[in-house]
Amino acid sequence: MRYPIHGRSLAFTIAALVLLACMMQVMHSQTAAEATHETSGRKGSLVEQGMTPTKKAEALGIKFEKLEPGYLNRCVKSGKLLFTSGHTSKIKGRLGKDLKVDDGAKAAREAVIEVLRAVWNTHGTLDNLRVVKVLGCVNSDPSFVDQPKVINGGSDLLHELFGARTDGWHARSALGFASLPGGAAVEIEAIFEIKD
Repeated sequence: MRYPIHGRSLAFTIAALVLLACMMQVMHSQTAAEATHETSGRKGSLVEQGMTPTKKAEALGIKFEKLEPGYLNRCVKSGKLLFTSGHTSKIKGRLGKDLKVDDGAKAAREAVIEVLRAVWNTHGTLDNLRVVKVLGCVNSDPSFVDQPKVINGGSDLLHELFGARTDGWHARSALGFASLPGGAAVEIEAIFEIKD
């Protein structure tokens, strides 16, 4: 059986198919790049390789300075471990009553910033550390059950600074409490390992 396709028509059809395939490849590449940017590049320049945790923190506006000694030690070094005291958020209130999960996540981030300042004060840097364990305490109404979502606000910052699947990939507990010191929404303590 013969098909009524002349040489030019066949060449045009092949060229059109090749062009279509190229366009689909470009579209696929752009979609993949956008997906990668959404999942791993959300923080823009902060995820660039070679940027240290201290530099990342400073780029986020976290300031470090020597702290005056308090009644208790904010961060204790024991061997290759750094143990922090509990640090509270400036945000006050009770989750499930006065505050929503997003408010609590901001409070958890605030508390982690205070933890990092205590670590920097003792160790002099955030570099060459691995986050081992985080304890998150949430000022909770008895009906509130989303403590892990609240403490994610702190864990997200640790992942951003130290790596979500590397030195920032920590063990964690997120617990609800009837009240916290000063009416704080969140209190967090952490353990870090000195890698060097």
